[in-house]
Amino acid sequence: MNAIVEIRNLTKMFKNTRGIHQVNMTVQQGDIYGFFGPNGAGKTTVMKIMTGLTRAQQGEVKLFGHNVSTHYEQAMAKVGVLIETAEAYNYMSGRKNLELAARFYPQISKQRVDEVLEIVGLAAFQKEKVAGYSLGMKQRLGLAAAMLSKPELLILDEPTNGLDIEGMVHIREIIMHLAKEDKITFLISSHLIHEMELMCNRMGIIHQGRLVREGLVSEISSGSASLEEAYLREIKEVRRLAANA
Repeated sequence: MNAIVEIRNLTKMFKNTRGIHQVNMTVQQGDIYGFFGPNGAGKTTVMKIMTGLTRAQQGEVKLFGHNVSTHYEQAMAKVGVLIETAEAYNYMSGRKNLELAARFYPQISKQRVDEVLEIVGLAAFQKEKVAGYSLGMKQRLGLAAAMLSKPELLILDEPTNGLDIEGMVHIREIIMHLAKEDKITFLISSHLIHEMELMCNRMGIIHQGRLVREGLVSEISSGSASLEEAYLREIKEVRRLAANA
């Protein structure tokens, strides 16, 4: 398998002493990789560094073999991104928002806009103003925008955060469909471990800015009744080691 994402010794500290410390991660081609941890653990910081939205103090990120810091355009050429909340112009329709986003890419056709609207289930609502969209619809619109350029890697930060059960299921089904049918690799952050268990094949667990475990979901949950139980066991051991250090 080819490594699409390679993160080595990534470190960034903030003035409040929080941040990330020596994070090492690898996402292989074909993965639905779950990046799991509680709020404030450092997930979004890692993703912002990966996508050039902030700079690391130490370490490097490579996407498709290209260093994000030194060869940004090449690194991001096959990447779609949805970081934090999906942003859109409320006074414009869903379709107009996508047509505006398409201008940032070369040669995005109207047919491609039609395709992504269909994939995310917004074709019937494309002419409605975004102001009238539910949170779930706005998240699907953000996902559609991230898909416009036909990326081979999609980086999604908490894509189901704040959604009801129906909304979460819909986003999950879209992700699993794209992974299977379009062979898109995913890196998805979440603090909802049940979602990770249902759709991810590999995951990394981040705790207080440190990646404490990475591997197949089946390996991490082995010997436990659930992934949740395995996570709690893992964190308990991390705290025990820290107390004895």
